[in-house]
Amino acid sequence: MSDCIFCKIASGEIPCSLVYQDNLVMAFKDINPLAPVHILIIPKQHIESAQEINGGNSQIAGYIFEKIPDIAKEAGIAESGYRVITNIGKDGGQLVPHLHFHILGGRKLETALG
Repeated sequence: MSDCIFCKIASGEIPCSLVYQDNLVMAFKDINPLAPVHILIIPKQHIESAQEINGGNSQIAGYIFEKIPDIAKEAGIAESGYRVITNIGKDGGQLVPHLHFHILGGRKLETALG
C-alpha cells in the first residue's frame, strides 16, 4: 500500500533501526520504546492486522513466530523473558494498519494490560 508507513519501511523508502531482515519479514527498533528492548516485527507483505489473517496468508504469521525467538536471543532477552503483543483495530490500540508484533523486554514487565 502506497500510504502505509510500514510498507515504506519494508521497501527501504523510510529508514529504520534494522534488527533483522529476510525476504519475508523485517524487525526494527520501535521509535517510541515502552521497554528497554522494544522491537517490531512485520511481514513485508501488507496485511492490515491479525484480523485479516486467513488461509492465503497464515503461513507468514507462523513464520514470524518462528523468527521471534531468534530475534529475542539476539536482543539478549530470551533467557530473562519477554512479551509479544499485537494490537487489532482502533479500540485495540493499533496505530499502524499493517500487521506487526511488538517484542518487549529488558526489564520485569507489569502484568496488567488493560
